[in-house]
This record gives sequence, structure tokens and C-alpha cells, in this order.
Amino acid sequence: MSLPEAFTHQDKLLTVDTNLSKFLEGLLHPGIKAHPLFLDPYNGVWVLRVKFAPGVTLPLHFHTGAVHLYTMSGCWYYTEYPEQKQTAGCYIFEPGGSIHEFNTPATNTEDTDTFMVVFGANVNFLKDGTYINMMDASLIKAWADQGIKDQGLTRMNYISAQIPQYTR
Repeated sequence: MSLPEAFTHQDKLLTVDTNLSKFLEGLLHPGIKAHPLFLDPYNGVWVLRVKFAPGVTLPLHFHTGAVHLYTMSGCWYYTEYPEQKQTAGCYIFEPGGSIHEFNTPATNTEDTDTFMVVFGANVNFLKDGTYINMMDASLIKAWADQGIKDQGLTRMNYISAQIPQYTR
């Protein structure tokens, strides 16, 4: 087999350096700093680097699609699995249809730094089952774009998919 021809030409790589900008604060939940990396509302994919402060508890949520999450530093766990703490170097795969509540221990001495690839949406609930909202790539893109503007993060950049359209 011969080497195939490249059909996707790039003048430069699509890359995001999260060290060039401060992270967005206060968008997703108190105690969270986020940097969007790739947001595709048309295919329901969101890729984020998220730092969680010690003592954060996210709402109970249902995943409509799969999640890949890698922990770079710190510690977190699900309320439903308190003995399975995730620490630096841990990777977790969450299948679509999973329900859980995310926590960082208040005893953490640093932020918990994570990288996540999420397909679909998080449907968020209060502990009593009352619906809060649905968080997907479209909502996160709207929050991120507004946050970048409001927080003056002119150096923050992320990759976004274009609106699908007809070829002719």
C-alpha cells in the first residue's frame, strides 16, 4: 500500500495552549475554573480542561452520552463510589446513561485539574430529583463566549466546529 494523499490541508495545527490565558471563572459552577478546548454543538461534543477547588460538589447529573475524564492533579470522587477516589494519573470512562454526583474533598490542598471529552449532555438535578438544567456543548459555548467577553480574556482561544451546510 502506498502512502495516501492528505485530503485535509492545514497551514498550521489547530492547537490550544491553556497556559496563555487565565481560565474562565464562575461559569459552570462556583469553585470551578474552565478552559474550553473544543466545542461542537452540532455533534454534541465538548472538550474542556477544568480545575475544581477543594470542597466542590456538582449537582447530581445524568449523562446522555459517554465521558472520558483524565485527572492531572488533585483528587475527586463520586458520592455513589466514595472509596474509588480519582487522583493524578487516573482515567475514567463513563458510559452514557450513568448518573452520579461529583465531589472534590474539602481536605484537598490544591485544585483538582482535569481534562474531559464529553459526548451529549449532562442533565442536572437537585438531590430530590428536581430538574435544574441541561448542560451541553451549545450552552457551554454560549457561556464561554460571554465569559471570555465579560472577563476580558482576549488571549483565550478554543476550537469550534462550523455550522454544517450544503456543498452546492
